[in-house]
Amino acid sequence: MTNLKIVLSVLVLFNVFSLSAQTRKEINIPNIPGYQTLKCDFQMHSIFSDGEVWPTVRVQEAWREGLDVIAITDPIGYHPHNKDVNEDNNRSYEIARPLAEQTGIILIRGAELYRQMPPGHLLLLFIKNANLLRRENWGEFCEEVKDQGAFLFLSNSAEQTSSSWFPEQIRLLDNSILKGVEVYKHDRYFPVAGNMANEKNLTILAGSDIKGPSGLEFPEGHRPITLVFATGRSESAVKEALLKQRTAIYFGDTLIGNEKFIVPVFKNSIEIVNNNIILEDQGVKQIRINNKSDIPFYLHRRQPSVGFSCPEDIVLKPHSTTAVELYGLSGELNQVPVLKLFYIVKNILTMKGKELSVDLGIPNE
Repeated sequence: MTNLKIVLSVLVLFNVFSLSAQTRKEINIPNIPGYQTLKCDFQMHSIFSDGEVWPTVRVQEAWREGLDVIAITDPIGYHPHNKDVNEDNNRSYEIARPLAEQTGIILIRGAELYRQMPPGHLLLLFIKNANLLRRENWGEFCEEVKDQGAFLFLSNSAEQTSSSWFPEQIRLLDNSILKGVEVYKHDRYFPVAGNMANEKNLTILAGSDIKGPSGLEFPEGHRPITLVFATGRSESAVKEALLKQRTAIYFGDTLIGNEKFIVPVFKNSIEIVNNNIILEDQGVKQIRINNKSDIPFYLHRRQPSVGFSCPEDIVLKPHSTTAVELYGLSGELNQVPVLKLFYIVKNILTMKGKELSVDLGIPNE
């Protein structure tokens, strides 16, 4: 065994042992019918580009913070630390992979390409060799992306000031190279990017873009993450889900995605504990709603219920049970088999940027 291999083996063992004394904070967002909900961060940097930490630190942070999937996307050809580390865009993946396998983190080989607008910064996932993507010729770069079967998506959305598409981006679309758009990056939300994704049926993603230690960049709350609804816990299942736009983004208390995914996330997060009541005219009944997820839900009544009243606003705190009182207003309530409550969830947005509408049904018998 060479000295370099011995050093790397010692580093891996040290990282595994250091994790054994740490605690993993699980992210509680439920699976939905047919899919596992994987928590992912597809944009982060290491010392092999403009990051400030060794690649294994990214794995440790991901494990502690409850992530399932990560990609270290060091920018191609940008090596401000080249006096201390080699200019090799594959090294961060190679160094991080043993620890990722030990800890059960799915590590995807990725990279970033810095370009001026247009087309802007590009992120690539599921690549085979990052060094081969360092091409000055735009056409050669596009061919290499296709040859490697990479999943490419737009980043640095702050530079995209309108929803108009540039010729370079249209070329990526026409050649089936551009697959997604980053809608939330580090601490900024870009609604225009969401509109672009909705218009072209592209996958939406969020990324932390962390360069320093995650605990310093996100001292409160959680980093922005992409929720991937995958058929299994594997790299191939993640790629298949991304290609079929089965994602949502989660930042702060906000969830954004296609209704066919975010509706079951909401419904599987809550449970009406006592859903068998008999509400009569002038009567008062209490239901209890348990929120099992990490996400607080802020409900606002969008229309009155038939024959009874319910609160205008309800806050379902994470991992808590909330009591909700219903007041009977009609003598015909005994003929209503299901009491329906009509709300919007203010912190869950659809792909069109609208607050999610939900109906809660309570058996009245």
